[in-house]
Amino acid sequence: MKTRDFPGRGSQLNVLGGPLLTCSDRPKTGFFRDGCCNTSEEDSGSHTVCVVVTAEFLEFSRERGNDLSTPHPQFGFPGLQPGDRWCLCAARWLEALQAGRAPRVVLNASNQAALEIVPLAALKRYAVDLQ
Repeated sequence: MKTRDFPGRGSQLNVLGGPLLTCSDRPKTGFFRDGCCNTSEEDSGSHTVCVVVTAEFLEFSRERGNDLSTPHPQFGFPGLQPGDRWCLCAARWLEALQAGRAPRVVLNASNQAALEIVPLAALKRYAVDLQ
């Protein structure tokens, strides 16, 4: 079975094959808003790459029609600021990479399902948690 078949905190693996760690509880992130980059078949955007957002990336995302920095309190979304961690769509991260504006990645909190879209070598080049 593929990783996507197992929704639920603590049951999915990260891109390195270990347990999927929390990406962020403040702000609460993830497709399921459980703090982790868990995924399932319902997550058509594959919100599987845990990133540390930068001002440059937030601008890039806004230019692509996804304003992540403006708060939307009616949805419980405080708006992201540089330094926040966020479960990003794997395809958007790859798009940012190709544009030279990719944010850093937390490998231990990025879901193994991201590897269906993004090569591990690319993620490792932007890793904040690789020694």
